[in-house]
Amino acid sequence: MGKKVIIGMSGGVDSSVAAILLKEQGYDVEGLFMRNWDVSINNDYLGNPTLNNNICPQEQDYNDAVKVCEEIGIKLHRIDFVKEYWDNVFEYFLDELKKGRTPNPDIMCNKYIKFDCFKKEALRLGADYIATGHYAKMKDGYLCRSKDQNKDQTYFLSQLNHEQLENVLFPLGDIDKTEVRKIALENNLTTAKKKDSTGICFIGERNFKEFLKNYLPTKHGDIVNIETNEKMGEHIGLMYYTIGQRKGLDVGGTKDRMFVVGKDLNKNILYVALGEDNEYLLSDSCIVEDINFNCDIRPDKCTAKFRYRAPDYPVTLEYLDDGNILVRYDNIKSVTPGQACVFYQDEKCIGGGIIKEVMKNDEKLWYLL
Repeated sequence: MGKKVIIGMSGGVDSSVAAILLKEQGYDVEGLFMRNWDVSINNDYLGNPTLNNNICPQEQDYNDAVKVCEEIGIKLHRIDFVKEYWDNVFEYFLDELKKGRTPNPDIMCNKYIKFDCFKKEALRLGADYIATGHYAKMKDGYLCRSKDQNKDQTYFLSQLNHEQLENVLFPLGDIDKTEVRKIALENNLTTAKKKDSTGICFIGERNFKEFLKNYLPTKHGDIVNIETNEKMGEHIGLMYYTIGQRKGLDVGGTKDRMFVVGKDLNKNILYVALGEDNEYLLSDSCIVEDINFNCDIRPDKCTAKFRYRAPDYPVTLEYLDDGNILVRYDNIKSVTPGQACVFYQDEKCIGGGIIKEVMKNDEKLWYLL
C-alpha cells in the first residue's frame, strides 16, 4: 500500500477527480469533509429553489461527497470546524466590512481552516500527505501556478506559510478544467456535471444582501458624484459596494456609466465618478500589511495581482520598518483596501499581504478607506 493521503472532499467535481488521480498514482487515499457553517445556529439559510427538497447546500455537498467516495472506493471522514471558522474567518469578514473594506474570506479559510485545522486532523488520521482540489502546483518546494491559467488558485493560497505547504499535493496542477470534467464523466461520478460553486465560501449562491442583514445593520446613505459633489442617488449600505463596481448602483436619471471610486465611512457617502477610465480609479502605489512569504525569496522587483483573475502587473517592493511593504506600480485601476496583493516571480507565487492604503504621488487617496 502506498503512502496515505487525506484529501479534502468538498462535494464538487474538482476534489472528486483529484481523489481519482491520487488513487491512480498509487496512494492510499481517504477523504475528509469539513463542516464549517452551522445553519441551525446561524439563521442565514434563505433557501435555494434549485436544490431538491430545499436541502441546505452544505448538506447537499456532503451527500455528494459520500456518493463520490462510494463510487471511487475510498473512506470518507467528516469533521466540524464551525467554531474555528466563525472565530478566524467569519468574524474577520464582518470586521473588514464594518471598516468599509472589501475582504477576501476564502484566503483566510485556506490559512486557518483548510491548511491548519484540516491538516492537523489529517495528521491525526495518519496522513503522510494532505491534498486538495485547488488548481496550483508544488514544484521544487515552491508554490507555482497551475497549468490552467484561467482556474489558477494560487492567489487564494498566498497567506500560507512554508510549513503549511509541506507535504501538500495538488493533483489538478497539471490538467485543465476540461480534462477534469472528462475524467469525471468517464468515471460516472455523481459530481461530473455538477455546477461549480461560486460566491463567498460560506455564503455560496445565497442572496448576499439578505444574508448580511442577519449580522450587520443596513444603513442607507447618499451616492455622490465625487467630481461635482452632486447627489446621484441612494446606496443601501457601504458594505455592499466595492471599488470599480458599476452594476447595482441606484443612480436614476442618468444613462452615464458611473463607477464606485470611494467611500466616506463617517458621513456614510458612496462616491462615484463617470467612466471606467476616470482618474479616481487610478493609483500608483499602496501599503500592504499582514505580509506573508512562503519561501526565502525577497525580491525588490516582481509582479503582483491585486484581485483574483486580474492580470499580473510589474511592481517594485520597498520593505518598511514596520513590517509592511510599499508596492509601487504604473497607474492601475481599482486597487482596493482589504483585497489581497499577491506577489509572483515568474511561475512562483511567493506570498502576499492585504492592501491597507492606496496612494497616488505618495499621498493617500482620501476617498479610499
